Amino acid sequence: MSYILGTHFQPNTKVLRSLIQLFGIGRNKALQICDQLGISDTIKGNQLTRIQLDQLMKIISQHYLIDTELKRIISNDIQRYIAIGAYRGLRHNNGLPVRGQRSHTNAKTCRKTQKGVRRLEL
Repeated sequence: MSYILGTHFQPNTKVLRSLIQLFGIGRNKALQICDQLGISDTIKGNQLTRIQLDQLMKIISQHYLIDTELKRIISNDIQRYIAIGAYRGLRHNNGLPVRGQRSHTNAKTCRKTQKGVRRLEL
């Protein structure tokens, strides 16, 4: 088992599947990475050479934000919305849908969990 940028890279799974499991890389990006390397998306992780693994890590680290970097950027963006008092920040703070979804009849699960949190805070 090898590590790619701090994430387990399973040797018995296909390269495409292993890339999709990285936070921040979906199916399309994984296919692009495989095309850039010139490898088939059906090849398994244990069939990759050390040079191909190094190239894979180099491409991902240079061109894509993944895992902790991406999570940090997302949380910084949310904190910025909250700090400037934007509507999106208020919705994030209240735990309600942010992008205009209906909240009168939907999003009940989210509101129920918040009531439990509010009771604990009091």
